[in-house]
Amino acid sequence: MKKVERINVIMRYINNRAHFTISEIMREFNISRSTAIRDIREIEAMGMPLVAEVGRDGGYFVMNNSVLPTVRFTDNEIKALFIAFMATRNQQLPYLKSRHSLAEKLLGLISENQQDDLVILNQILLFEGTNPHNPDLLDLSDLPHPMLEKLIQILLLDSYLLVTVKEAGEIKSYPIYLLHLYREKSLWQIEGFDLEEEKRRIITVDNLINVEPYPVKRRVSKKKILEQLSKQEEAINLVIELGPQAIAQFKKYHPLKVSISYTNPYQTTAILKTFIHVQHSEELIEITNWLLFLGRDIKVRQMPEEVLEGLQERIKIYGPILGESRNRGWFS
Repeated sequence: MKKVERINVIMRYINNRAHFTISEIMREFNISRSTAIRDIREIEAMGMPLVAEVGRDGGYFVMNNSVLPTVRFTDNEIKALFIAFMATRNQQLPYLKSRHSLAEKLLGLISENQQDDLVILNQILLFEGTNPHNPDLLDLSDLPHPMLEKLIQILLLDSYLLVTVKEAGEIKSYPIYLLHLYREKSLWQIEGFDLEEEKRRIITVDNLINVEPYPVKRRVSKKKILEQLSKQEEAINLVIELGPQAIAQFKKYHPLKVSISYTNPYQTTAILKTFIHVQHSEELIEITNWLLFLGRDIKVRQMPEEVLEGLQERIKIYGPILGESRNRGWFS
Protein backbone atom coordinates (compact mmCIF):
# COMPACT_ATOMS: atom_id res chain seq x y z
CA MET A 1 0.00 0.00 0.00
CA LYS A 2 1.38 3.40 -1.00
CA LYS A 3 1.97 6.00 1.70
CA VAL A 4 -0.83 8.37 0.63
CA GLU A 5 -3.33 5.47 0.58
CA ARG A 6 -2.13 4.24 3.97
CA ILE A 7 -2.45 7.72 5.51
CA ASN A 8 -6.05 8.02 4.25
CA VAL A 9 -7.00 4.60 5.62
CA ILE A 10 -5.33 5.27 8.99
CA MET A 11 -7.24 8.57 9.30
CA ARG A 12 -10.55 6.77 8.77
CA TYR A 13 -9.47 4.02 11.16
CA ILE A 14 -8.62 6.32 14.07
CA ASN A 15 -11.53 8.69 13.45
CA ASN A 16 -13.94 5.79 14.07
CA ARG A 17 -12.39 4.84 17.42
CA ALA A 18 -12.57 6.48 20.82
CA HIS A 19 -8.99 5.42 21.60
CA PHE A 20 -6.05 3.79 19.81
CA THR A 21 -2.39 2.96 20.43
CA ILE A 22 0.74 2.85 18.29
CA SER A 23 0.84 -0.95 18.74
CA GLU A 24 -2.70 -1.26 17.31
CA ILE A 25 -1.71 0.80 14.27
CA MET A 26 1.39 -1.38 13.78
CA ARG A 27 -0.66 -4.60 13.87
CA GLU A 28 -3.57 -3.33 11.80
CA PHE A 29 -1.46 -1.96 8.95
CA ASN A 30 1.58 -4.24 9.27
CA ILE A 31 4.06 -1.38 9.62
CA SER A 32 7.02 -0.72 11.92
CA ARG A 33 6.83 1.41 15.05
CA SER A 34 8.84 4.22 13.47
CA THR A 35 6.57 4.26 10.39
CA ALA A 36 3.46 4.30 12.59
CA ILE A 37 4.81 7.25 14.60
CA ARG A 38 5.73 9.17 11.41
CA ASP A 39 2.24 8.55 9.98
CA ILE A 40 0.56 9.75 13.18
CA ARG A 41 2.67 12.92 13.18
CA GLU A 42 1.81 13.59 9.54
CA ILE A 43 -1.89 13.13 10.27
CA GLU A 44 -1.59 15.62 13.16
CA ALA A 45 0.16 18.08 10.82
CA MET A 46 -2.77 17.78 8.39
CA GLY A 47 -5.10 19.14 11.07
CA MET A 48 -6.57 16.15 12.88
CA PRO A 49 -6.59 17.11 16.60
CA LEU A 50 -5.09 14.06 18.36
CA VAL A 51 -4.56 14.06 22.11
CA ALA A 52 -1.77 11.87 23.51
CA GLU A 53 -2.22 10.06 26.84
CA VAL A 54 0.91 9.56 28.94
CA GLY A 55 1.52 6.31 30.85
CA ARG A 56 2.05 2.59 30.41
CA ASP A 57 -1.35 2.08 28.78
CA GLY A 58 -1.32 5.44 27.04
CA GLY A 59 -2.28 6.08 23.49
CA TYR A 60 -4.21 8.65 21.49
CA PHE A 61 -7.77 9.79 21.09
CA VAL A 62 -9.40 12.27 18.70
CA MET A 63 -10.53 15.51 20.34
CA ASN A 64 -14.29 15.80 20.59
CA ASN A 65 -16.12 17.74 17.85
CA SER A 66 -13.17 17.30 15.52
CA VAL A 67 -13.53 17.22 11.77
CA LEU A 68 -11.81 14.57 9.66
CA PRO A 69 -9.37 16.20 7.22
CA THR A 70 -10.20 16.08 3.52
CA VAL A 71 -9.71 12.61 2.05
CA ARG A 72 -7.19 12.58 -0.78
CA PHE A 73 -7.93 10.25 -3.70
CA THR A 74 -5.16 8.61 -5.72
CA ASP A 75 -5.35 8.75 -9.53
CA ASN A 76 -6.32 5.07 -9.72
CA GLU A 77 -9.02 5.49 -7.05
CA ILE A 78 -10.56 8.35 -9.05
CA LYS A 79 -10.57 6.24 -12.23
CA ALA A 80 -12.11 3.29 -10.38
CA LEU A 81 -14.91 5.48 -8.99
CA PHE A 82 -15.59 7.10 -12.35
CA ILE A 83 -15.67 3.82 -14.31
CA ALA A 84 -17.96 2.20 -11.75
CA PHE A 85 -20.18 5.27 -12.00
CA MET A 86 -20.29 5.05 -15.80
CA ALA A 87 -20.92 1.30 -15.87
CA THR A 88 -24.15 1.72 -13.89
CA ARG A 89 -25.41 4.83 -15.69
CA ASN A 90 -28.23 3.22 -17.68
CA GLN A 91 -29.49 0.66 -15.18
CA GLN A 92 -32.58 0.68 -13.03
CA LEU A 93 -30.85 1.68 -9.81
CA PRO A 94 -32.34 3.51 -6.82
CA TYR A 95 -31.56 7.22 -6.32
CA LEU A 96 -30.88 7.58 -10.06
CA LYS A 97 -32.03 11.22 -10.01
CA SER A 98 -29.22 12.11 -7.58
CA ARG A 99 -26.46 11.01 -9.96
CA HIS A 100 -25.99 14.43 -11.57
CA SER A 101 -25.42 16.29 -8.30
CA LEU A 102 -23.21 13.46 -7.05
CA ALA A 103 -21.04 13.69 -10.16
CA GLU A 104 -20.62 17.44 -9.70
CA LYS A 105 -19.53 17.00 -6.07
CA LEU A 106 -17.03 14.28 -6.96
CA LEU A 107 -15.50 16.47 -9.67
CA GLY A 108 -15.13 19.26 -7.12
CA LEU A 109 -12.91 17.04 -4.95
CA ILE A 110 -10.25 16.27 -7.55
CA SER A 111 -7.49 18.17 -9.33
CA GLU A 112 -7.68 19.59 -12.88
CA ASN A 113 -5.29 16.90 -14.17
CA GLN A 114 -7.54 14.19 -12.74
CA GLN A 115 -10.57 15.89 -14.30
CA ASP A 116 -8.81 15.88 -17.69
CA ASP A 117 -8.28 12.10 -17.41
CA LEU A 118 -11.98 11.58 -16.71
CA VAL A 119 -12.96 13.66 -19.75
CA ILE A 120 -10.86 11.35 -21.94
CA LEU A 121 -12.33 8.23 -20.32
CA ASN A 122 -15.84 9.59 -20.87
CA GLN A 123 -15.08 10.01 -24.57
CA ILE A 124 -13.66 6.53 -25.22
CA LEU A 125 -15.59 4.21 -22.87
CA LEU A 126 -19.08 2.89 -23.69
CA PHE A 127 -20.86 0.27 -21.61
CA GLU A 128 -23.69 -2.11 -22.41
CA GLY A 129 -27.01 -0.29 -22.52
CA THR A 130 -25.41 3.06 -23.39
CA ASN A 131 -26.67 5.06 -26.37
CA PRO A 132 -23.47 5.72 -28.41
CA HIS A 133 -25.01 8.81 -30.04
CA ASN A 134 -26.03 10.32 -26.70
CA PRO A 135 -24.17 8.60 -23.82
CA ASP A 136 -25.80 10.83 -21.21
CA LEU A 137 -29.34 9.97 -22.35
CA LEU A 138 -31.57 8.43 -19.68
CA ASP A 139 -34.81 6.88 -20.92
CA LEU A 140 -37.88 6.68 -18.71
CA SER A 141 -37.35 2.92 -18.64
CA ASP A 142 -34.04 3.52 -16.86
CA LEU A 143 -35.82 4.77 -13.75
CA PRO A 144 -36.45 2.09 -11.11
CA HIS A 145 -39.85 1.19 -9.71
CA PRO A 146 -40.97 4.07 -7.42
CA MET A 147 -41.42 1.62 -4.50
CA LEU A 148 -37.72 0.65 -4.54
CA GLU A 149 -36.43 3.76 -2.76
CA LYS A 150 -39.23 3.61 -0.19
CA LEU A 151 -38.38 -0.04 0.43
CA ILE A 152 -34.70 0.75 0.98
CA GLN A 153 -35.52 3.58 3.39
CA ILE A 154 -37.61 1.21 5.52
CA LEU A 155 -34.98 -1.54 5.34
CA LEU A 156 -32.36 0.78 6.80
CA LEU A 157 -34.51 0.87 9.95
CA ASP A 158 -36.25 -2.51 10.00
CA SER A 159 -36.07 -5.93 8.27
CA TYR A 160 -39.55 -7.09 9.36
CA LEU A 161 -41.99 -6.00 6.66
CA LEU A 162 -45.59 -6.32 5.61
CA VAL A 163 -45.53 -6.20 1.81
CA THR A 164 -48.62 -5.84 -0.35
CA VAL A 165 -48.41 -7.01 -3.97
CA LYS A 166 -50.64 -7.35 -6.99
CA GLU A 167 -50.25 -10.78 -8.60
CA ALA A 168 -52.43 -12.11 -11.44
CA GLY A 169 -54.99 -9.39 -10.73
CA GLU A 170 -55.22 -10.26 -7.02
CA ILE A 171 -53.96 -8.17 -4.11
CA LYS A 172 -52.11 -10.14 -1.43
CA SER A 173 -50.14 -9.25 1.69
CA TYR A 174 -47.17 -11.17 3.11
CA PRO A 175 -45.41 -10.65 6.45
CA ILE A 176 -41.71 -11.31 5.79
CA TYR A 177 -38.28 -11.00 7.31
CA LEU A 178 -36.10 -9.65 4.50
CA LEU A 179 -33.01 -11.71 3.69
CA HIS A 180 -31.79 -10.03 0.48
CA LEU A 181 -32.76 -7.34 -2.00
CA TYR A 182 -31.20 -8.18 -5.36
CA ARG A 183 -31.45 -7.50 -9.08
CA GLU A 184 -31.67 -10.39 -11.55
CA LYS A 185 -32.68 -10.43 -15.22
CA SER A 186 -33.36 -6.66 -15.10
CA LEU A 187 -35.83 -7.07 -12.22
CA TRP A 188 -35.45 -6.16 -8.55
CA GLN A 189 -36.43 -9.02 -6.26
CA ILE A 190 -37.06 -9.40 -2.53
CA GLU A 191 -35.95 -12.66 -0.95
CA GLY A 192 -37.63 -13.01 2.42
CA PHE A 193 -38.78 -15.49 5.05
CA ASP A 194 -42.58 -15.68 5.17
CA LEU A 195 -43.42 -15.33 8.87
CA GLU A 196 -46.81 -17.06 8.51
CA GLU A 197 -46.01 -19.91 6.15
CA GLU A 198 -42.45 -20.26 7.52
CA LYS A 199 -40.72 -20.61 4.16
CA ARG A 200 -38.61 -18.58 1.73
CA ARG A 201 -40.53 -16.31 -0.60
CA ILE A 202 -39.39 -14.33 -3.67
CA ILE A 203 -41.33 -11.14 -4.43
CA THR A 204 -40.82 -8.95 -7.51
CA VAL A 205 -40.52 -5.27 -6.58
CA ASP A 206 -42.46 -4.29 -9.73
CA ASN A 207 -45.51 -6.00 -8.17
CA LEU A 208 -45.29 -4.01 -4.92
CA ILE A 209 -48.24 -1.81 -4.00
CA ASN A 210 -47.22 -0.97 -0.45
CA VAL A 211 -44.59 -1.82 2.15
CA GLU A 212 -44.59 -1.01 5.86
CA PRO A 213 -42.97 -2.30 9.08
CA TYR A 214 -44.55 -5.46 10.50
CA PRO A 215 -46.09 -5.11 14.02
CA VAL A 216 -43.52 -5.91 16.72
CA LYS A 217 -45.84 -8.10 18.84
CA ARG A 218 -46.32 -10.57 15.95
CA ARG A 219 -42.67 -11.01 15.06
CA VAL A 220 -40.48 -14.11 15.31
CA SER A 221 -36.90 -13.69 16.54
CA LYS A 222 -34.12 -13.61 13.95
CA LYS A 223 -32.51 -16.61 15.68
CA LYS A 224 -35.62 -18.75 15.17
CA ILE A 225 -35.87 -17.64 11.54
CA LEU A 226 -32.29 -18.71 10.83
CA GLU A 227 -32.89 -22.03 12.60
CA GLN A 228 -35.94 -22.67 10.42
CA LEU A 229 -34.01 -21.84 7.27
CA SER A 230 -31.17 -24.13 8.33
CA LYS A 231 -33.60 -27.03 8.80
CA GLN A 232 -35.09 -26.42 5.37
CA GLU A 233 -31.76 -26.58 3.54
CA GLU A 234 -32.04 -29.42 1.03
CA ALA A 235 -29.35 -31.96 0.24
CA ILE A 236 -27.05 -31.17 -2.68
CA ASN A 237 -28.03 -33.03 -5.86
CA LEU A 238 -26.03 -31.22 -8.55
CA VAL A 239 -22.23 -31.22 -8.57
CA ILE A 240 -20.20 -30.10 -11.59
CA GLU A 241 -16.60 -29.10 -12.23
CA LEU A 242 -15.96 -26.00 -14.35
CA GLY A 243 -13.00 -25.24 -16.61
CA PRO A 244 -11.87 -21.72 -17.63
CA GLN A 245 -14.42 -21.33 -20.47
CA ALA A 246 -17.31 -22.44 -18.24
CA ILE A 247 -16.12 -20.07 -15.49
CA ALA A 248 -16.17 -17.21 -18.01
CA GLN A 249 -19.75 -18.10 -18.93
CA PHE A 250 -20.67 -18.40 -15.24
CA LYS A 251 -19.45 -14.85 -14.64
CA LYS A 252 -21.69 -13.58 -17.45
CA TYR A 253 -24.80 -15.05 -15.85
CA HIS A 254 -25.77 -17.41 -13.03
CA PRO A 255 -28.87 -17.91 -10.87
CA LEU A 256 -28.80 -16.10 -7.53
CA LYS A 257 -28.56 -19.16 -5.28
CA VAL A 258 -25.73 -20.77 -7.29
CA SER A 259 -22.10 -20.11 -6.41
CA ILE A 260 -18.75 -21.70 -7.25
CA SER A 261 -15.61 -22.50 -5.28
CA TYR A 262 -12.29 -22.14 -7.07
CA THR A 263 -10.07 -25.20 -6.88
CA ASN A 264 -6.71 -23.67 -7.82
CA PRO A 265 -4.90 -20.40 -7.03
CA TYR A 266 -5.25 -19.13 -10.61
CA GLN A 267 -9.06 -19.45 -10.55
CA THR A 268 -9.09 -21.46 -13.78
CA THR A 269 -10.99 -24.43 -12.32
CA ALA A 270 -13.91 -24.50 -9.93
CA ILE A 271 -16.60 -26.73 -8.47
CA LEU A 272 -20.32 -25.99 -8.21
CA LYS A 273 -22.61 -27.64 -5.67
CA THR A 274 -26.32 -26.85 -5.32
CA PHE A 275 -29.82 -28.26 -4.96
CA ILE A 276 -32.33 -28.35 -7.82
CA HIS A 277 -36.09 -28.55 -7.20
CA VAL A 278 -36.86 -31.11 -9.91
CA GLN A 279 -40.58 -30.91 -9.06
CA HIS A 280 -40.64 -27.23 -10.06
CA SER A 281 -40.94 -27.30 -13.86
CA GLU A 282 -39.87 -23.66 -14.29
CA GLU A 283 -36.68 -24.15 -12.26
CA LEU A 284 -35.95 -27.40 -14.10
CA ILE A 285 -36.20 -25.68 -17.50
CA GLU A 286 -34.13 -22.72 -16.29
CA ILE A 287 -31.30 -24.86 -14.93
CA THR A 288 -31.27 -27.01 -18.10
CA ASN A 289 -30.93 -23.93 -20.30
CA TRP A 290 -28.25 -22.51 -18.02
CA LEU A 291 -26.15 -25.70 -18.05
CA LEU A 292 -26.22 -25.61 -21.85
CA PHE A 293 -25.21 -21.95 -21.64
CA LEU A 294 -22.12 -22.93 -19.63
CA GLY A 295 -20.95 -25.02 -22.60
CA ARG A 296 -18.86 -28.20 -22.88
CA ASP A 297 -16.11 -27.10 -20.48
CA ILE A 298 -17.76 -28.85 -17.53
CA LYS A 299 -17.61 -32.30 -15.95
CA VAL A 300 -20.73 -33.68 -14.30
CA ARG A 301 -20.11 -35.40 -10.99
CA GLN A 302 -23.73 -35.60 -9.79
CA MET A 303 -26.98 -34.65 -11.51
CA PRO A 304 -30.70 -35.45 -11.00
CA GLU A 305 -32.14 -37.79 -13.62
CA GLU A 306 -34.73 -35.18 -14.56
CA VAL A 307 -32.02 -32.63 -15.41
CA LEU A 308 -30.03 -35.23 -17.35
CA GLU A 309 -33.08 -36.21 -19.38
CA GLY A 310 -33.82 -32.56 -20.12
CA LEU A 311 -30.27 -31.98 -21.36
CA GLN A 312 -30.32 -35.08 -23.55
CA GLU A 313 -33.64 -34.05 -25.05
CA ARG A 314 -32.41 -30.53 -25.80
CA ILE A 315 -29.19 -31.78 -27.38
CA LYS A 316 -31.13 -34.35 -29.42
CA ILE A 317 -33.30 -31.55 -30.83
CA TYR A 318 -30.62 -28.90 -31.35
CA GLY A 319 -27.59 -31.11 -31.94
CA PRO A 320 -27.97 -31.23 -35.76
CA ILE A 321 -28.34 -27.45 -35.82
CA LEU A 322 -25.42 -26.65 -33.52
CA GLY A 323 -23.16 -29.39 -34.82
CA GLU A 324 -22.45 -32.60 -32.95
CA SER A 325 -18.83 -31.59 -32.39
CA ARG A 326 -19.97 -28.78 -30.09
CA ASN A 327 -22.01 -31.14 -27.92
CA ARG A 328 -19.66 -34.13 -27.82
CA GLY A 329 -18.29 -34.68 -24.35
CA TRP A 330 -21.40 -33.78 -22.36
CA PHE A 331 -22.31 -37.35 -21.57
CA SER A 332 -19.02 -39.13 -22.15
